[in-house]
Amino acid sequence: MKSFGRWLLWLMLAGVALELFFVLRIALMLVIDPHSTAFMRSEAWRVATESATTADKTWRWSAQWVDYEAISPHLKRAVMASEDAGFVEHGGVDWEAIETAWARNEQRQAQFEKRQDQIEKKLGNKPEAAEAAIRKIRPAKIVGGSTITQQLAKNLLLSGERNLLRKGQELMLTLTLEALLSKRRILEIYLNSVEWGEGVFGAEAAAQRYFRKSAAQLGPAEAARLAVMLPSPKFFETRQGSAYLSRRTATIVARMGDVSPP
Repeated sequence: MKSFGRWLLWLMLAGVALELFFVLRIALMLVIDPHSTAFMRSEAWRVATESATTADKTWRWSAQWVDYEAISPHLKRAVMASEDAGFVEHGGVDWEAIETAWARNEQRQAQFEKRQDQIEKKLGNKPEAAEAAIRKIRPAKIVGGSTITQQLAKNLLLSGERNLLRKGQELMLTLTLEALLSKRRILEIYLNSVEWGEGVFGAEAAAQRYFRKSAAQLGPAEAARLAVMLPSPKFFETRQGSAYLSRRTATIVARMGDVSPP
C-alpha cells in the first residue's frame, strides 16, 4: 500500500512538473519566437521518413517565420472570419460555439443512424447486401468548435492523440496562452505555425506556395482562399480548382469586414 501511495505521489509530481514546463515554454514566447511546434516536428519526421522509403526523395518542407507586421491584414481578417470570429472577445474557449458544434454532431449522427435503419429495413432479408450498402454511407462528419487559441495550444505543445486527458491539457494550455500572451501575439504565432499543405507551415510559406508572393502582399481573395483551406489543408492543396473552395472563399471575403484583428 505504501509503495502504491509513493508511486501515485511521483505520478502527481511528474504531472505538475510537466505543466510547469508548459507554462515556462509559453512564458518564453513573450520574447522568443517559436520557430517550430510539436505538430510541425512530428510532420517533419513523417515527411523525412516517407522521403527516405519511397522512390521520390524530394524533401517537401517549407516554413519561414515572419513578424506580425509582415502578414497581410487581409489574411488576419480572413482567418478570424473563417476559424474564430469572436477571437478578440472570448477568453480562449468559445463555449457557445462548442455547444453549437455538439448539437450539429448529434444531429448528423442521428441522420446517419436513420439512414442505416432504412437500409436494414429495406434489405432485411439480404444481410450481405445490407451490410455492403451501409459501408457505402459516409460516416457523420464531426465538426468542432475550437478557437484559434485552442488550435494553437494543440499544435504547439501536444501530441496528436485524442483522449480525455489530452483535452484537459489542451484546455489548461489554452487558458495559459490567454493569461500570458496578448491576442496579437497568439495570432502571430498561430499564423506562423499553422499547416497549409504537405510540409507547408505558416503564412509566408503558404503565400509563396500558392500565389508566389509574400504574406504581406496577399489580397482579400487570396487571403480568404488560404483561410478556407485551414480545416483540411492537405485535402484542398490538391483541389485548388474545386467549386466548394471558390464558393467558400467568396463567403469569407464577404465576412472579413465584420472582424478586426488585434
